[in-house]
Amino acid sequence: MPRPVHFEIPAKNPQSAIDFYSKTFAWTFAKFDGPMEYWLITTGEAPDIGINGGLLVRTEPTQTCCNTIGVGDIDATLVSLKANGGTVRTPKMAIPGVGWLAYGADPEGNTFGMMQPDTDAR
Repeated sequence: MPRPVHFEIPAKNPQSAIDFYSKTFAWTFAKFDGPMEYWLITTGEAPDIGINGGLLVRTEPTQTCCNTIGVGDIDATLVSLKANGGTVRTPKMAIPGVGWLAYGADPEGNTFGMMQPDTDAR
């Protein structure tokens, strides 16, 4: 069953957000080595419950926090999303060495990500 595996927090001022979450919750941040400004967030260690996330530069004023759901087949999931009244917000794209990512919205307009792990994604 697909479950949330990651969250993203958009920030107009990433360093301010990093300072806030580091000091408030003791989360740690590591710059992702990719084509965009993105920081991986570690919120805790196993066996504690919870998921880790990311921080990115806000690109739209209305951009909000976003949960990403792990899926086994992103293409089939996108077909199911549309068949069930959802919309594709951002088409499938490769996150090199990580997997395939797409963003969708439910019929209420809530945005979420979908990630199919694939270390060969390019």
